[in-house]
This record gives sequence, structure tokens and C-alpha cells, in this order.
Amino acid sequence: AMKFNGYLKVRIGEAVGLQPTRWSLRHSLFRKGYQLLDPYVTVSVDQVRVGQTSTKQKTNKPTYNEEFSATVTDGHQIELSVFHDTPIGYDDFVANCTLHFQDLLRSTGLSDSFEGW
Repeated sequence: AMKFNGYLKVRIGEAVGLQPTRWSLRHSLFRKGYQLLDPYVTVSVDQVRVGQTSTKQKTNKPTYNEEFSATVTDGHQIELSVFHDTPIGYDDFVANCTLHFQDLLRSTGLSDSFEGW
């Protein structure tokens, strides 16, 4: 497998279509209707967190436009995860996506940036 060595810069733009979690449904004052999250996104390289966005309040389509950078050695994959910020205990997992450096490098060729997900 191809590994990535170099400088990584990730820009988190927005998330759309986020679904409510069981916790947010259970703790909502309004049991019926659309449940809103307090979402944030984490950026990890090979299970090591390299960035985390701010938390956006009461929205299932948050806009962040936040950037994170990391120097990567023998990188295999980037994982983006969305969590719902809960007031107590562990935050609630909402969704995630894993991107393999091998696929990114293959799809971009010699260009130095990739836009997707």
C-alpha cells in the first residue's frame, strides 16, 4: 500500500443531511418533529487526532470553513468524524468517512490538492 509522507492541509467546509442521534432524540424537549444537533468534526490521521472544528449550535447542516494542518509520516488514511456535543458524558457519534491516502494520491496524479466528500 502506498503511504503518504508530507504536509497535509485539510479544510472542513460544511456537513449536510446530518441525522439526529438517539441521545438527541431522547433529550429533546420536543419529541416530535425535526431534531437538531450541536455538531463538530474531528480530523484524524491513522487514529491520531490532528484537528477538531468548533461546535455549531442546533443545526443539521453546519458550515465550518476551518483548516487544519499536520506533518504526516507513513500515513495510511484520514478519518473525518462528526459528533454531537452533549452536555454530559461522552459526545455522541453521528457519522464518519475514511479516505485512504493511496486513493487520493492516485486520483490527483501530480496535482497537489484533492477536493471531495
